[in-house]
Amino acid sequence: MANVTQARALALVVPVALVGGAYAFQYWGGLFPCEMCWWQRYAHFAAIAFAVAAFVLPAKKLFVALAGLAIAVSALIGGYHAGVEYGWFKGLTECTTLVNFGAGGDPLAAIMNAPIIRCDVVQWKIFGISLAGFNFILSALGAVGVFALLLRGKKA
Repeated sequence: MANVTQARALALVVPVALVGGAYAFQYWGGLFPCEMCWWQRYAHFAAIAFAVAAFVLPAKKLFVALAGLAIAVSALIGGYHAGVEYGWFKGLTECTTLVNFGAGGDPLAAIMNAPIIRCDVVQWKIFGISLAGFNFILSALGAVGVFALLLRGKKA
């Protein structure tokens, strides 16, 4: 049962940390998310909901497994997104923008001044790894950790 408890904690900590980091880069770092960044976040939001459900509902293993699966989905999207950024895969034609209409300002000016965020452009990287690449690495490790703990709990 200790392995399920650890898996449940990991299933909550990983997506909370990664979404928290993404929002920190967005609001403090000025890096606005593209469409594919949002897809990665949506998978983490689902993982958080499943992990919280594992703390309050009786079917703990099921919800931990679903959280692990959602984390793995975010990893796959992050891997694809990183490949698009590095030119390995063809990306989307959609771009994302964040329009701030403010307090009754000129809506047309707000739309025209909104930044357009492309999915195929790396906004930030360290050691040659973009944020999508880091999401791929950390989410994949987190998902593997969750499932390893769950499987180890079955054998015990």
